Amino acid sequence: MDLIGKIAVITGVSKGIGEALCQQLLAEGCTVFGLGRNNFKSSVENYTFISTDVRNVEEVNTAFETILKEHSHIDILINNAGLGYFGNVDDLPLKEWDEMMQTNVNGMFYCTRLAVPVMKKNGFGHIINIASTAGLEGMPMVSGYCATKWAVKGFSESLWRELRDFKIKVTCVYPGSVKTDFFRNSPNITPHDYMLMPEDVANMMVYALKTPDNFHQVNLEVRPLQPKGPKSN
Repeated sequence: MDLIGKIAVITGVSKGIGEALCQQLLAEGCTVFGLGRNNFKSSVENYTFISTDVRNVEEVNTAFETILKEHSHIDILINNAGLGYFGNVDDLPLKEWDEMMQTNVNGMFYCTRLAVPVMKKNGFGHIINIASTAGLEGMPMVSGYCATKWAVKGFSESLWRELRDFKIKVTCVYPGSVKTDFFRNSPNITPHDYMLMPEDVANMMVYALKTPDNFHQVNLEVRPLQPKGPKSN
């Protein structure tokens, strides 16, 4: 499917996968609205940044009102904004738990609930929710983050069944470790070249967006082949 002229909304655009998605969808001819607390450096035509904290429902509402004043439809929504904190459950501060829940779960819901009515009205749409392999398996020291990404999985599993008859696709993406600043809150993990590259993860999603109308990729799981690098002999 051709993406030229499609209206795309992407959250969490300042770096990593979000920035790569913006760049690639712009190259495909989309009009892109980037939502986030920070922007990436761009003067590309057809790109608009709207300062938005996805944890704040009023800011999300205002962002979507701005978009829909300019366009009568939203074709693509990519819920990319997210963060993680690491540590034992009994050491996890309530503030960090709340921030993960509000960003990874609430922010996704706030955006989705506004995009869906527009997509239903136009009889077309594709929503991509970015979870994590932490949404497929429990991991020690990551209980809060795992909880949020299992929520993303459950939300997405329900959503695609709810929306398929309206010709709206829902795809949930489960990346393993990606070389981004996601690990800024984990002093024991340093991003390296054996991790997935954000550009490659974004390219996989762009491919999913370009598939024929009757072709629905529900789940996309991708992991680095050797996440810790080659084994030494």
